Amino acid sequence: MKTVLVTGANGQLGNSLRRLSVNHKDFEFLFTDVAELDICDEKAVNDYFHSHKIDYVMNCAAYTNVNKAEEDEAVSLRINSDAVHNLGLAARVAHARMIHISTDYVFDGTECRPYVETDLPCPVSAYGRTKLAGEDALGVTCPESVIIRTAWLYSEYGNNFVKTMLRLAQERDEVRVVFDQVGTPTYAGDLAEAMLSILEQSEQGHYVPGVFHFTDEGVCSWYDFARKAIELANIPCRVVPIETKDYPTPAHRPAYSVLNKAKIKSVYHLAISHWEESLKQMMPLLTNPQQ
Repeated sequence: MKTVLVTGANGQLGNSLRRLSVNHKDFEFLFTDVAELDICDEKAVNDYFHSHKIDYVMNCAAYTNVNKAEEDEAVSLRINSDAVHNLGLAARVAHARMIHISTDYVFDGTECRPYVETDLPCPVSAYGRTKLAGEDALGVTCPESVIIRTAWLYSEYGNNFVKTMLRLAQERDEVRVVFDQVGTPTYAGDLAEAMLSILEQSEQGHYVPGVFHFTDEGVCSWYDFARKAIELANIPCRVVPIETKDYPTPAHRPAYSVLNKAKIKSVYHLAISHWEESLKQMMPLLTNPQQ
């Protein structure tokens, strides 16, 4: 039985992997968060690998507070880059394969067509810079890894845009949401399924390292996303579109960060759901999350 180390296990993606892992009984999953393993501590990482036979690493840990990263870039860098370096080095020594999650925010959003993996990154925020630094660190320490850039993650777990919009919609008659930032929402359960599919395919002899893009299908603005979530929740709240300039934030965000998924669909033969369908299926879980 192969052993899979999952870091950041208490986050949206980690919890989704925990829920779905029961369907993958040929693997032993070790779910860790900072209390069990501080991945920023190189010695702690090395000790953990020495005391466990790790075959795969799924790194779901990240500093994801985009606005706070502007003032805490050093802390963000430790988690999003230094920790990735530590994991990559330990994985290479252990001959383990690593699947690491990155972000659409490595791009500046000035393109007008979906970004492909070979497009030149140009992050415009501290979060984007530190996540790109993590990609670069992994390219040095464990180049045979799979790096998956994703976007607009939400789920029944933790804090996310959908939960925030539904809470505000219940408190107010009107919510104002930017319509000039365009991307694709991604249900964490869909991303977790993709990661587990790559894991299974690797065991069957099909493993292709490199950078890949994964989101759900479709394109929308944050306004469209909020409107659909509130509609599905049957909350009588008006959603008003506004421009980014009318809602200033500490971090600059890409205006267009749609990711082209042709590569991961071709290489790993993935069928990907449309974001509206995944959102609809997730909504009942908000009142009864599957642990």
